[in-house]
Amino acid sequence: MKLLVTGCHGFVGSSMARYALSSGHEVLGVARSEQGIPIEGMAFKRCALEHPDFIDAVNAYRPDVVAHAAGSASVGYSFQEPREDFLKAVETWGAVLDAVRKADVKPLVIFPSSASVYGNPTLLPVTEGASLRPISPYGFHKVICEQLAQEYAQCFGLNVVVARLFSTIGPAQQRLLVWELFRQAIDDNPYLTIQGTGTETRDFLHIDDICRYFLGIAERQPKGFWAVNVASGSSTSVRTMAEIVTRLVGSRKAIVTLNKELPGDPKHWQADTSLLLDLVSYQPGDITRGVEHCVGRWSADVSLFAEKAMRGGVGEPMVKGLV
Repeated sequence: MKLLVTGCHGFVGSSMARYALSSGHEVLGVARSEQGIPIEGMAFKRCALEHPDFIDAVNAYRPDVVAHAAGSASVGYSFQEPREDFLKAVETWGAVLDAVRKADVKPLVIFPSSASVYGNPTLLPVTEGASLRPISPYGFHKVICEQLAQEYAQCFGLNVVVARLFSTIGPAQQRLLVWELFRQAIDDNPYLTIQGTGTETRDFLHIDDICRYFLGIAERQPKGFWAVNVASGSSTSVRTMAEIVTRLVGSRKAIVTLNKELPGDPKHWQADTSLLLDLVSYQPGDITRGVEHCVGRWSADVSLFAEKAMRGGVGEPMVKGLV
């Protein structure tokens, strides 16, 4: 297959590009800037998604799949800058849909949405048919993006899959919960602090599993509009995840909970993955092994950074306490 990946320098976009290339597919990455780690084997086009050059790129490359991984990626940021989050999420996605509408080819379009569209589900595991009740600007904007996808499928005949991601982990994602737990586990503080109660639950899935599901869906080439939960189908508490991370780094730190409620933070997530498994007959790996993969990579990166710092090659280590 030929894949066109927007936002190819970001976490999901770069992961998707690398995974597709390693699976024998062709990839064209599109981004506004050339800044980013080069991906071996990936063709690259620098252009804004709303520019006519993007339509030209679609026509010239003739992809089988367009995976849109550009846009907003932070619930917290959406509270600070709701309009900017809207522009990053909705405007860029609308530009992609309209470019495909105008293009000579009609590839399958995959949009990584978010479980934030559900807010706090009243029934778990949550199905795709559950009410959409977002509790953050980020979630509201994802709902609008999903409505745009349905509009372009129904009114203009596009084939669009909205993939509702839950809690994604991966070594290239140096932010959010699991990274923050790792960072705290190796620093000089005697405690590892959880902002909430620790009883909050999440449905974690490694980015490699997500990419495999994306490719599996792409191979099926579903028609019309689809909304699909892309998750493990299992829930893990935040405290349990903290215990997994501290064990993997060999830390005996006490885990302290602050019992705070963060804006836009759901209490419990667990996906019903029946539809996903109907589309792609693949069971994801154990999440502990996924976390182990992340922690191993992060530890190696921090160790290398600290070693260079001691030799005078760079400044202070970004995370203290490992050595």
